[in-house]
Amino acid sequence: MPARVTSDTFIGRRAELAELGAALARAREGRAGLVFVAGESGVGKSRLVGHFTRRAEADGAHVLWGDCVELGASELPYGAIVSALRPLARQGHRVLDELGPARAELAHLLPELGEVGDLRVEPFSGNGQGRLFELLLAVLDRLSHEAPLVLVLDDLHWADRSTRDFIAFLARNLCGSRLLLVATFRVDELHRRHPLRPFLADVERTELAQRLPVERFTREELADQLAAILGAPPDRDLLDRLWARSEGNPLFAEELLAVEQEGCCAEMPESLRDALMLRVEALGGVTQEALRWVAAAQRVEHDVLAEVSGVEPRELRDALREAVAHHVLVGHDDGTFAFRHALLREAVEDDLLPGEHAELHLGLARALEARLGQDSCGRVERATAVAHHYDVAGAQPEALRASVRAAQGARQVLALSEAAALYERALQLWDRVEAGGGDPATLAGLDRIDLLAHAAYANDGNPARAVSLVRKALELVDRRAEPARAAMLLNRLGKASWALGKGGDGIAAWDEALALLPAEPPSRERAELLAAKAGALMLWGHLKDADALADEALAAADAVGSRWVEMHALNTKGVTRMAFGGIEESEAVLRRAMHMADEDDEPVQMSRAYMNLSDVLHLAGRTREAYELLLAGAERMSAFGHKAIWLHLQRAEMAYHLGLWDEADALMPPEMAPRHENMTLVFFETRRAELELARGQHDSARRRLERARSLVRRSFEPQWHSPITALLAGLERRERNVDAAREQIAIGLRRLHESNAVQDGARLARILTSAAGVEADAAQQARDLGRPQDEAEAVAASRAFARRAREAAELPSATAVPEAAAYALVAEADAAGAGGRPQAERWAQAATAWERIERPYRAARCRWRQADALLHDGRRADAEAVAADALAVARALGAAWLIDELVALARRGRLRLHDVPAATEAEPATPPAEDPAATLGLTPRERDVLALVARGRTNREIGEELFMAEKTASVHVSRILAKLDVRSRTEAAAVAHRLGLDHSDGVWVAAAG
Repeated sequence: MPARVTSDTFIGRRAELAELGAALARAREGRAGLVFVAGESGVGKSRLVGHFTRRAEADGAHVLWGDCVELGASELPYGAIVSALRPLARQGHRVLDELGPARAELAHLLPELGEVGDLRVEPFSGNGQGRLFELLLAVLDRLSHEAPLVLVLDDLHWADRSTRDFIAFLARNLCGSRLLLVATFRVDELHRRHPLRPFLADVERTELAQRLPVERFTREELADQLAAILGAPPDRDLLDRLWARSEGNPLFAEELLAVEQEGCCAEMPESLRDALMLRVEALGGVTQEALRWVAAAQRVEHDVLAEVSGVEPRELRDALREAVAHHVLVGHDDGTFAFRHALLREAVEDDLLPGEHAELHLGLARALEARLGQDSCGRVERATAVAHHYDVAGAQPEALRASVRAAQGARQVLALSEAAALYERALQLWDRVEAGGGDPATLAGLDRIDLLAHAAYANDGNPARAVSLVRKALELVDRRAEPARAAMLLNRLGKASWALGKGGDGIAAWDEALALLPAEPPSRERAELLAAKAGALMLWGHLKDADALADEALAAADAVGSRWVEMHALNTKGVTRMAFGGIEESEAVLRRAMHMADEDDEPVQMSRAYMNLSDVLHLAGRTREAYELLLAGAERMSAFGHKAIWLHLQRAEMAYHLGLWDEADALMPPEMAPRHENMTLVFFETRRAELELARGQHDSARRRLERARSLVRRSFEPQWHSPITALLAGLERRERNVDAAREQIAIGLRRLHESNAVQDGARLARILTSAAGVEADAAQQARDLGRPQDEAEAVAASRAFARRAREAAELPSATAVPEAAAYALVAEADAAGAGGRPQAERWAQAATAWERIERPYRAARCRWRQADALLHDGRRADAEAVAADALAVARALGAAWLIDELVALARRGRLRLHDVPAATEAEPATPPAEDPAATLGLTPRERDVLALVARGRTNREIGEELFMAEKTASVHVSRILAKLDVRSRTEAAAVAHRLGLDHSDGVWVAAAG
């Protein structure tokens, strides 16, 4: 009988089990979590998790277990996820049936689900892999509704990129699910450049994630382990020997004990590997031969093992039975065999001779290749394994063929990272096969140009590499003989360059492609290129060029009968017509695109039409119509099974401008942010930040805007840079950071001018208006500090920016956009007051312009500035009326920051706002009659001294008026300068004037209500 090598009793790990139990308890309550179990090889990570999951199952939890497989450079797409879910598919679990039509989509990953269907990717808000992640999350979420779910992913250090990406997706999106993900990994595998290192650094920053280290056994725990195996406590000498050699590693200790019991070695093995090989070498010759095949395969079906090993069926059964009995192999429910521990497999594989190693992998590759598509194992999984075995065997021609096939399979399941790696390997093998006199094109089933093009597509998430690959393909194309092929490669180059932030290179690539394809005879390729370039120019703000090119695309689409290209071009032209044909023509063009998309059931172009038309209506001052249109659009898109995320975000934008802030908040709750990526995340963060700024939530708004700006650092699109720049500059203005606000303006203008995107007058006017306001603030700050030169420069800059804002508002693209004119009015009002004499009439004009197009918040801000200007002119009664109206709007909206400013204005100007309701809970709590001078640290006596300083009194005059010695007055003045952080009496006087301390009565009056 073989010696028992593992304990039936679970030893120690009470703290670790308690941590896992607590995580599961939180998951039961709907607080999902991720636990990363970390430890060295053989320390017992998998056993710990296995013991925990058995207890969890006994307590009513679902458990899914997936193993990550090591295939060297060949990553198996979604390997652990597929192995965890495959039992559900084979059992026909009802949760998969409840997916409805989405079941066919998930069949991309699980062929057991039947016929594969097209992925319903959300327009503009994701990609195919993101859609698969959503489907996987839906399955896990439904399972967790039945019972708490534990998803185990073992040996995460071998995980493929797609599996890691899915875990990161879960970390961002597990809101309210009763799910606990437990992943194990070896810490001794994580070399400096291991991809798991940055992954863990990122995911473990989330609130849901925690690391659970598993340490070696203590001496006492080792004694318990040995006692459980032996059935009695070990003698002291045995314990000493095993403790000294194993140092508490449980697996090493078990193997050392087996050596002791079986007496197969005079001396104890020096390493765990040696100990493991002693166990293998004690087995029969046929059994060892079978183990070598299993080691190469990692996990293998019985029939495959029988074929490749050539062992007689009875002998093979006996050999497998012996390996299982000696705790070397384990059999699984799906009919496969694998080593009891990965270290055992690695020890056997490392012991293979080079020729033997190649022979085994070659045999496995051939056997598995013959089974492609003939069994229930997923084609992608099988194809990837075949490519791996051929590559390890050194069979380069076969490896080339298999790598291309596996890459194409990975593309089908949207595992582009894995596909890219396989294509890259195929490119390396191509050169070797060709150098050896082979025919790589015949083997691969495509030529090198197509292989490079496929590799470029797979590198969609790495545009720099995609550009390099496409350029190599273009070097091989005969442009005269194959102009259409070259043009399509240039189209890919244009898209990759655009994604890389090199818009100029992208436009140049499209131009080069168009030059290859004559207008006559018309071709679909040329039509597609024209539409692509027109759309890019429109987004870039080159509206005139985009408009002309859209006409060419429409003519080409009509000539070749391409309705899709026609819809694409109409959607672009509908936006550009706003600049050159007016709102009526723009609306007509976009409604035509919408009607065509409806007829053709084309969700992408339909969603684009709703987005563009609502944006056009909004810019035309018809924001409420835009809002209603988006409601209808979301309902129409739901018929396609889409959530219409972009339409909801755009509707939130319209609701914000209309003053429907609670609705805007509900349409983009903060927890939605992690679900988005790329430009969808930019859209969300920008819109959310705008609302939070208005509500006075400055810290959160800053984080969102900084994230959005980092995501668009390579983009030249005014639609992003204009609002992000204006909002960041506005935030810095509120916090009196003039230099920082100037830097934000400079960044935004630089991005627009670098791309020559200055035809978009409305968005340009917004940045220039912010700039005029920043310089007006700078001028005031310079006056406060007594710096006349700085003041003069800031005043001049403010007026220059206001002039440029007016010019932008009068560009052809902005003449039909009333908000552009309103921005210009705001800029002119700021510039007029930059010299220290604000003009109430200008602020009134700006407020009226915003009110005409139903923008209550912007109008209220202008009314606040109008009230301030009226107060400056001494028109207190008029100021009270205007401030009261503005405060009523601000309170109705919940604009906490504006409420604060209006209340401060009332206190500073001694305004009594009797007709304003009492403060609501949403209003910032401010003492009703607080003396603002006290907030500066001034005593009542110092306040009186400062009031006289502001009137120009000398120290002697102050002393005479306040009945104190001149020296005492001097001491008071010095203290005041220090508390105000100013350097001169002039600067102190300026502060006193701004705070209203220079009034004759010196008394502060709080605003009523």
